[in-house]
Amino acid sequence: MAEREIILEVKDLQTSFFTDDGVIPSVDHVDFHVKEGEILGIVGESGCGKSVTSLSIMGLVPSPPGKITSGQILFKGKDLTKFSEKEMRKVRGNDVAMIFQEPMTSLNPLFTIGNQLVEAITLHKKDWNKKQVKARAVEMLRLVGLPRAEELMKDYPHQLSGGMRQRVMIAMALVCDPKVLIADEPTTALDVTIQAQILKLMRELNERLKTAVIMITHDLGVVAETCERVVVMYAGKVVEEGTVDAIFRNPQHPYTKGLIASVPDMRHKKQRLYSIPGNVPKPGTIKNGCRFAARCESVFGRCTEENPPLYETSANHKTRCFLYDQKEVEVHDKTAATS
Repeated sequence: MAEREIILEVKDLQTSFFTDDGVIPSVDHVDFHVKEGEILGIVGESGCGKSVTSLSIMGLVPSPPGKITSGQILFKGKDLTKFSEKEMRKVRGNDVAMIFQEPMTSLNPLFTIGNQLVEAITLHKKDWNKKQVKARAVEMLRLVGLPRAEELMKDYPHQLSGGMRQRVMIAMALVCDPKVLIADEPTTALDVTIQAQILKLMRELNERLKTAVIMITHDLGVVAETCERVVVMYAGKVVEEGTVDAIFRNPQHPYTKGLIASVPDMRHKKQRLYSIPGNVPKPGTIKNGCRFAARCESVFGRCTEENPPLYETSANHKTRCFLYDQKEVEVHDKTAATS
């Protein structure tokens, strides 16, 4: 199989919010990439910077108070951070599309499903006539598995169930054949059965359309079922990156280990589920040291004084933890040998 090319690359991205308390970096020097047709998961607790990262890619960070202060977002080699708002409008929906968390608030309650799909198409396909536009809208509703697609065009969002609205959002995001689809917590507001249907649909569409997907979630079950690679974020930074198999079989960062340990496992009865002590720090409050140090069970002196880099621990597996600094490993081995 031929090596897939990188279609979207985030390099040293920093997105900050300018507040009365000073400049707060919400996304702090983040790096990752996604290849053509790949499904990449971005995982972390609420407040870790996942959604701000996705809004940065789309050029939708509310300004003021937010702003991309440094870094690059390269789509097919072109830096989106240099694009004007007019240029970004051509990219959004056409090249890079996004499914937002709550479909009820993302769909306009005053317009029919058909009106909103048609608008999404005509913004980017200005040379299409009305017949072509309507046919494409109906085709996409059928593609995402919605029954009576033509009649559905006349319905309003409140007439649809949560699962149907989410399918409409997926249809709207894919209607112009984007190369990259960002799905921000696409199953959060749905019940378990509908979640499974939506995830199955997204996998099928990914295989059929070869659209690269960035799946943003806090649910490790979604990642295990859907993604190929995972980026784990904590307090605005990437703390671990690797294949799904590597992350789940051999988690290396203490935060990733804690996340996986806190997932219920029906095969093993536990008296009580593990929980990571403490809370995610408020953005901008930790100036020095590892941001996870206050909650880490493996913390030592250096962790509170220096910011750890990402160590490449094996092929395609990186971890931001001093435990994987070769010098620390050697010291630990010597101490163990003499004790």
